[in-house]
Amino acid sequence: MAKINYIKVAKKSANIQIRELKKINKIFNKDFIRAVEAIHKAKGKVVCSGVGKSGLIARKVSASFSSVGISSFFLDPHSAIHGDLGQIDKRDVLVIFSYSGNTLELSNLLKYANRFGIKVIGVASSKDSLLIKASDIPIILPKVKEADPIGMVPSSSTSITLLLGDCLMAALLNKQKFTKERFKIYHPGGNIGKTLLLVKDVMLTGNKIPLINFNNNIVSAVKIISKKNLGIGIIVKNKKVVGIVTDGDIRRGAKKYSRKTKIISLMSEKPMHIGENSSAAKALSVMNDKKITSLIVSSDLDYKKRKVYFKPKGILHIHSLLKYGMK
Repeated sequence: MAKINYIKVAKKSANIQIRELKKINKIFNKDFIRAVEAIHKAKGKVVCSGVGKSGLIARKVSASFSSVGISSFFLDPHSAIHGDLGQIDKRDVLVIFSYSGNTLELSNLLKYANRFGIKVIGVASSKDSLLIKASDIPIILPKVKEADPIGMVPSSSTSITLLLGDCLMAALLNKQKFTKERFKIYHPGGNIGKTLLLVKDVMLTGNKIPLINFNNNIVSAVKIISKKNLGIGIIVKNKKVVGIVTDGDIRRGAKKYSRKTKIISLMSEKPMHIGENSSAAKALSVMNDKKITSLIVSSDLDYKKRKVYFKPKGILHIHSLLKYGMK
């Protein structure tokens, strides 16, 4: 028996799907625009539904909508006819996926939507199908060749349907002028949350900042550094940073200076700083590169202009980053 070249089979399957997915461009027409506008203007929720593999795609599309602030949920057609139809009303938009468009389980859902004036966006590959005929906004998927060896297992068809869902989401994000800041609101945890975390989200502010007047002596500086418990003091003159001093600087200088010596004798000038809207990941990278545990935070304008003297907005300590799981 000849040995099967699984890599060759997989590449053939992938190439078929890549070729078939290019047919997505046929969908981008007036009906696609109408679908985007309908979802954007919906006063209620975006309800996604489908059966079988189309149902799995509907779940994913609904989850994607929710992840960017478009209120959405998945409605199982089987559960719908046993009481769950009460979850939807005329303020909602119903997005139904079915590649054939003739899935029997959808008929009762469509009848209910048509009866009570609930707008339906139907996604199917046949313009003569039950779903397309019952839809207010029909989106007709192109016929595609499946990518399995017998050409029957849903593969290219599910991929192009999922791609349509992602394209709808992308168009809606553009319509809403969606930003990273808004995305971060919906993803406070996990790797996405860490990636989008900004310096201002984790920096210490207000009376937690170890500010030391440039006229203070070593003794008063030590008290402030000890009280703030960061191992560092920020030397300020006229409310602007002129330098920093660490507890290590003070220990090393204790033998050379008296208790009344002004702290500016021990400070390091031109300390590094970072903008408040810089990513926390970038700040951590700087800390690791420079082998430091704290960074003064400035306004973005002062940071971009690389000002030597600037007003401190806060201080970022490595322990704050570690609390968020950043390494």
